[in-house]
Amino acid sequence: MPPAVDDEDCRKIGEFLYRRTGMVLPRHPDYIIRRVIDRMQATATTSFDQYLARLRADFDDEIEHFINAFTINETYFYREEYQLRCLTTDLLAQCIATKPSGAPVRIWSIPCSTGEEPYSIAMWLLDTWPAVDSYDVEIIGSDIDTRVLEAARAGQYGQRALMRLPKATIARYFETIDDQTWRIIADLRQSIGFSATNVVAATEVRQLGRFDVIFCRNMLIYFDDASRRIAAENLYESLVPGGFICLGHTESMSRISPLFEVQRYADAVVYQRPLDPPDV
Repeated sequence: MPPAVDDEDCRKIGEFLYRRTGMVLPRHPDYIIRRVIDRMQATATTSFDQYLARLRADFDDEIEHFINAFTINETYFYREEYQLRCLTTDLLAQCIATKPSGAPVRIWSIPCSTGEEPYSIAMWLLDTWPAVDSYDVEIIGSDIDTRVLEAARAGQYGQRALMRLPKATIARYFETIDDQTWRIIADLRQSIGFSATNVVAATEVRQLGRFDVIFCRNMLIYFDDASRRIAAENLYESLVPGGFICLGHTESMSRISPLFEVQRYADAVVYQRPLDPPDV
């Protein structure tokens, strides 16, 4: 018989996850109970209180597995393609306006899930941005879920993930494993850096340095107002002055933080960290 988990236990586990990640669990106890019971059985824990004590003690990697159990990873290549068009049509032109040839251009994808987004950015730049070889482009993918980061590094995908890609793009950047599976070519896999990062943990975010463009799509919808503000402040500090952040199409930074300026382009609405005022 599986261990017992009740509504009060769900409340406690929700509070624990919120304090660690800023994520707010949906109000569906069955959803929570199933995942907690799975982790209790995986760790041979016989009671909820024992399992919660194990999490709080943080003496092994169970917190990592626990967080992984509650993340949502729905993505595919060239998702919200209009933002990629905006990236190469408008955003990068502003980013490099004051950069010399060979200077770094840094792009961050968080949450990157199983890697489709950072790989999409790389392929799009290689195919559509004429200046791609004139700058030192660095793309970092980050997620709090360590399982998806392992999948991202492996770069192996099924048919559904590739459904939006042109056949020529698949032929150029993937090798065929079988009739249902493809893998990103080694050169492209090795060009992307991946890191486990919690966006509400300022120290973790700060370690990655600053970026010219951040893609942070469909993550803040899982936070409450307080966590969104913390995340927005950390994302703001992660941008160079004048840098841009792209959110999901249902998200609005204007409702979260006054730090950013709204910029409307032909293909997308994005948010910009204002340039620093000139020294007097």
